[in-house]
Amino acid sequence: MSQGSPETIHHDLWQACVERLAQDMPEQQFNTWIRPLAARVSDDLSRVTLMVGNRFKMDWIRTQYAARIAAVLSELAESEVSIELALTPREAPPRAASVSGNSVRDQVLAEAPEVSAPAPAGLADAKNRLNPALTFATLVEGSANRMARAAAMHVAGSLGQLYNPLFIYGGVGLGKTHLVHAIGNQLLADKPNARILYIHAEQFVTDVVKSYQRKTFDEFKERYHSLDLLLIDDVQFFANKDRTQEEFFNAFEALLAKKSHIVMTSDTYPKGLADIHERLVSRFDSGLTVAMEPPELEMRVAILINKAEVEGATMPEDVAFFVAKNVRSNVRELEGALRKILAYSRFNHKDISIQLARDALKDLLSIQNRQISVENIQKTVADFYKIKVADMYSKKRPASIARPRQIAMYLAKELTQKSLPEIGELFGGRDHTTVLHAVRKIGAERAQLAELNQQLHVLEQTLKG
Repeated sequence: MSQGSPETIHHDLWQACVERLAQDMPEQQFNTWIRPLAARVSDDLSRVTLMVGNRFKMDWIRTQYAARIAAVLSELAESEVSIELALTPREAPPRAASVSGNSVRDQVLAEAPEVSAPAPAGLADAKNRLNPALTFATLVEGSANRMARAAAMHVAGSLGQLYNPLFIYGGVGLGKTHLVHAIGNQLLADKPNARILYIHAEQFVTDVVKSYQRKTFDEFKERYHSLDLLLIDDVQFFANKDRTQEEFFNAFEALLAKKSHIVMTSDTYPKGLADIHERLVSRFDSGLTVAMEPPELEMRVAILINKAEVEGATMPEDVAFFVAKNVRSNVRELEGALRKILAYSRFNHKDISIQLARDALKDLLSIQNRQISVENIQKTVADFYKIKVADMYSKKRPASIARPRQIAMYLAKELTQKSLPEIGELFGGRDHTTVLHAVRKIGAERAQLAELNQQLHVLEQTLKG
């Protein structure tokens, strides 16, 4: 290391390590796991303490990156450097700004959802609002939801301990709501007297508004601050609702203080939420954040067969595979396709077959075939990452081009019926092994990197119209 003051040397050591890792790692991995780290370097440069946001991140960095970080630091320092991990101290919540009574009421009323008639007196029904049919047993497991399901089962079995809060995110129809109901139902089965509430974020907004209108805020606090488990769907709905966010922050802090558990869902990861206060986002991100992915092929097949059985019908496996290959986005669309097939079968008094499924879903299939092509994927991805479409076929290999090209190959495999050799041919005559490498690489990183998953989700929604 260069000569200088101890403070300069300490900073230079960690900064040089960060710069080396940035060169060696995929950009999304680096930005997700390494860039947010703060470091404290001992006076003799023999130990570096990395400050990490939560226990899940600590465990992941320890298993996946600590050895590599220690090796780079030791090489740069020209002597052995050990790594320690510590949790970043949690900041005390800032005091809320004082607001006059009238301005508070005006602000709250401005946040109220539009209603066509006056709501009945009192808060929403005090029942837990759980759907007893949505359990872990009725949730088909696959790689797309395995991590989220495991975290949810852990929460149900050890309330108020690890993974608090649990933040589950993903696109529509992927099973987020099913999973949060499953947590509540499992806890209710184990502890019938537990105080549990499932609500949509819109209901929380409504309850805040009512409590201010009717001056029943003590009742509001009693309801929300005394729960053992709060399950709340679609927290992105809090965007731009400042007073609601304030009250949710207060409820959040009260529940964590009494070792109660909070489980939330959203359409994006915490730092991707728009118009939500930073201190609330930091609370969302302080426990465990897990993604719900679009179900993979085998999982979609299992879902179709299971749901057909529930409807009293038998779905032949070859038909299930045909439907699963053509309906890829989410469970809700799968259910819609299944309903069409069953209705078509019953109306025409015909057994379920691939041809019957093709006839029943002809509108859906024609739209899909018309919209999604490898060429369309290449153009959409090129536009998204601001490169030329010609770069998709070129032999250029800088990361700014190679990465989008791999993402386009992954989407081509996921969203079209093309084989690996066919895709390779459309990407400038590349070998099918190159396509396979890209598909596996992006698929694996998608499961780990929230930013990449969000980008892929946007691209998929754009391509599907």
